[in-house]
Amino acid sequence: MSTIRLTAAQALVRYLAAQKTPEGDSFIAGVWAIFGHGNVAGLGEALYHAQDTLPTYRGHNEQGMAHAAISYAKASNRRRAMAVTTSIGPGATNMVTAAALAHVNRLPVLLLPGDVFANRAPDPVLQQIEDFQDGTVSANDTFRPVSRYYDRIQRPEQLLTALPRAMAVMTDPVECGPVTLAMCQDVQAEAFDWPLSFFEERTLHFRRPAPDALELETAVAAIRAAKKPMIIAGGGVHYSLATDDLKSFAETHNVAVAETQAGKSALPWDHELNLGSIGVTGSAAANAIAEDADLIIAVGTRLQDFTTGSWALFKNPDRRILQLNAASYDSGKHNALPLVCDARVGLQALSQNLGNWKAETDGASHRATWLAAVENATAAPDGGNELPTDAQVIGAVQRASNADTTVVCAAGGLPGELHKLWKTDKPGGYHLEYGFSCMGYEIAGGLGVKMAKPENEVVVMVGDGSYMMMNSELATSVMLGHKIIVVLLDNRGYGCINRLQMATGGDNFNNLLDDAYHVEPSNIDFAAHAGAMGATSEHVKSIEELGKALERAKASTKSYCIVIDTDPLPTMPEGGHWWDVAVPEVSKRKEVNEARKGYESALTNQRLGD
Repeated sequence: MSTIRLTAAQALVRYLAAQKTPEGDSFIAGVWAIFGHGNVAGLGEALYHAQDTLPTYRGHNEQGMAHAAISYAKASNRRRAMAVTTSIGPGATNMVTAAALAHVNRLPVLLLPGDVFANRAPDPVLQQIEDFQDGTVSANDTFRPVSRYYDRIQRPEQLLTALPRAMAVMTDPVECGPVTLAMCQDVQAEAFDWPLSFFEERTLHFRRPAPDALELETAVAAIRAAKKPMIIAGGGVHYSLATDDLKSFAETHNVAVAETQAGKSALPWDHELNLGSIGVTGSAAANAIAEDADLIIAVGTRLQDFTTGSWALFKNPDRRILQLNAASYDSGKHNALPLVCDARVGLQALSQNLGNWKAETDGASHRATWLAAVENATAAPDGGNELPTDAQVIGAVQRASNADTTVVCAAGGLPGELHKLWKTDKPGGYHLEYGFSCMGYEIAGGLGVKMAKPENEVVVMVGDGSYMMMNSELATSVMLGHKIIVVLLDNRGYGCINRLQMATGGDNFNNLLDDAYHVEPSNIDFAAHAGAMGATSEHVKSIEELGKALERAKASTKSYCIVIDTDPLPTMPEGGHWWDVAVPEVSKRKEVNEARKGYESALTNQRLGD
């Protein structure tokens, strides 16, 4: 057997560079790295010699780097991924939030945190966590519950099994998610005689499981028996590259489609069968059809509470759920009829077996009424001195966009308004992280999307609260030459959660900056801050000025930040649905007591386990 002597770090880098997609691209498109104690001497040296085959990118925050890597994978429909390496201790634990985000959203990322010495000779080393009862514990154990596969590499040859397992997990339709290989710093530098065959170029396979015959037969019978079915399209439609198959199924069988946050853009916004968003942030059209539907055909969605209205949306007592999902865990939720399979394969099999069958549902009038409401909400204001709403800002960004624009957002009130209002012409034109709803994802996420889709104009919409959580990768976008446009809506605090606080009977407290304890009023110059990081920036005072600034931003060759003040209170009144947020049973405030009565009444519509 032919061998080559390499350190563990060199072997890891060489192996990653040899993993290819069916299209011939490197599956691991690059490595984000902040070097420090625990990875600079081992992985840092190995990556230095592999820059032509495995490029290294430097960020400013470990969580931000991981967000960029995760958004790259999402924008690539999980067909490509990136790795992230950090020092031990705080550098590593900074990535735990991002690992949880990837786990919830089922997106591949390879996390390579440095770890303590396997030989324990210099213990306790700088940044080492010491557990008085367990000598095997390190800070990286925090990754265990938020990793799909976790391993601590304590001998070089462990990579012979750990790396193939990592690739298998990241390319699996069910297990796909974050992989953490904690790299003991002394092991990174240790040499081993590796079989050359381990580094042979390998084309990875993306499995498409076919449906079970009995489940398929049962699903077809359920659809045939339905008179008013509807489809809820989730992120699995995109990851399966099944958007054309969804369109064909809907048209062939006259079944209307609603989209989750992850599923949005599965159908063009102007398709006659597209009812728009579903659930708590759903369109009035989609929610009206959902409440009356006798069969929900859920495709590639985990049916989280925002999609189901906390399981109060499906009011029809004759309603059934058919769950087409690659994961059996998802397919059986709420006693659904399971159809465990790949979205593309499943839709094709269902359509073939249904033949000429068509549904009776007609959502045209609901759709027309909804689109008129969208136009009204997003129209430019007639004038006056009122601060613009989020919806009006979205309208201005929409008017400045085209079919090759990708809008990026994550948390707060903006995702709800975007889910209702944003119009997408092509799959991938809408990139929202709403599985974990992680504030601070937006700018780093926009950078990752731009790296995956350099031909697209990437517009990041972010509130001032999320911007303050994490903005450092705006400087990275400038440094790397990956231009993004940031539209920063300044409502002076956490406007979304302030509205929720008020809706549950609470007083304005600790959310808007003026309502938080302060000695000096907050007065942040966001345009100056963005400019200090190298972006072109400006502050505009109206929707009209915003439109003109967006044209300047599109013409710019580097990242551009536009700041606009907005009203923290208004949201689009049409659409939406109840969301289960528990209100205190006992309070000194009459407003809370009244909200509790409304909450208890709403709970009677919640369907539990059926």
